Amino acid sequence: MDRRAFLRNGLALGCSAAASPLVAPVAFASAPWDTRVVVIILRGAMDGIDVVQPYGDPHFMASRPNLMGGPDHGGFDLDGYFAMHPALFRLWPLWQTGELGFIHAVSTPYRDKRSHFDGQDLLEAGGMSLDDGTRGGWLNRMVGAMPDTEAEIAYAIGREEMQILSGEARVSRWSPEAALDLSPAAKRLLELVNQGDPLFEQASADAITIAEGLDDGGGSSKDRDVEIDGVRINQGHVRLARFAADRLRGDSRIASFSMSGWDTHSKQHTALPKALRNLSEVILTLKSELGGDVWAKTAVIAMTEFGRTARENGHLGTDHGTAGAAVTAGGAIRGGRVVTNWPGLDEADLYDRRDLMPTQDVRAMAGWILRGATGVNTDLIEQVVFPGVDLGDDPGFYG
Repeated sequence: MDRRAFLRNGLALGCSAAASPLVAPVAFASAPWDTRVVVIILRGAMDGIDVVQPYGDPHFMASRPNLMGGPDHGGFDLDGYFAMHPALFRLWPLWQTGELGFIHAVSTPYRDKRSHFDGQDLLEAGGMSLDDGTRGGWLNRMVGAMPDTEAEIAYAIGREEMQILSGEARVSRWSPEAALDLSPAAKRLLELVNQGDPLFEQASADAITIAEGLDDGGGSSKDRDVEIDGVRINQGHVRLARFAADRLRGDSRIASFSMSGWDTHSKQHTALPKALRNLSEVILTLKSELGGDVWAKTAVIAMTEFGRTARENGHLGTDHGTAGAAVTAGGAIRGGRVVTNWPGLDEADLYDRRDLMPTQDVRAMAGWILRGATGVNTDLIEQVVFPGVDLGDDPGFYG
């Protein structure tokens, strides 16, 4: 049996298919730039109106009488018009130092159907529509098009398949939450399968070591905790951020992973704060683990497939919408501001009289971050990375 084909059927070894060091080469390559880019996909449609609250809009309170925000309700005043959700309080120091920013009233070209699956597919593909012929993910296309870039620079992390890094350029994948439970016989079988193939032999050995180290029996849990504001945290999203930071301290220059928990149809006042706390912990873990020198060269963008309705529903939540918000962070980002062309929340200003109107393409915003981080030219961004996008004016994420 072909060794690689055998490894792709990892379940034959009794391991989770998501423990993907067993089914993909774990290799890293240097890149022709020194900055790092971290792309976080917020699955479930984050409510940008609650995360970055337009309390200065005269229609905000009337649209959300039970989901009230702004400085009078615990929000952090950003600029006299927008307030940051109180659950992001740990990120307030980053805002003050210009290492955190927001982009508001943005979306992909996806409209009307409001399907999570389709919205996420289009966000990760980076095209104009689901049937426009765009192949692969936009990060993968950028990696494949950059000169002097070796094939396995990108490192996709997470349990589910990341379309954003799928395509012709090969990538490595690993899941810190995957359960890897191999018997001694299965481990020996794996060694025999890999024998004579240095890349797979070392990759599998490293994968087993890493995964077992994350298991409850793999050493002191205290050693694996991350301390944030004096609180020790050792959850999957934090372990994921630590692993990403470890690779980014080395040769890797791109990391992409996803976070769930953003679908808030009911009891949004309970569900959203939890998701925002997780996002805060991921960003702060990246900063802590990368260290000052690397963090200063890092750009993080967190995006979601679409926003949510301008008005709350009858279940203390919000429904699928259109425009939303994105989060930027990192020492390489010029933050401390909300980048937006705010459309307003009057019913006549809403998309389909229900959703926040998109006034900027989130792909263009990501394109400008890539431009600043990697030096990729604008023609390549508009024609290859995000085919059909109009980058428009530089929003000044760098400089």
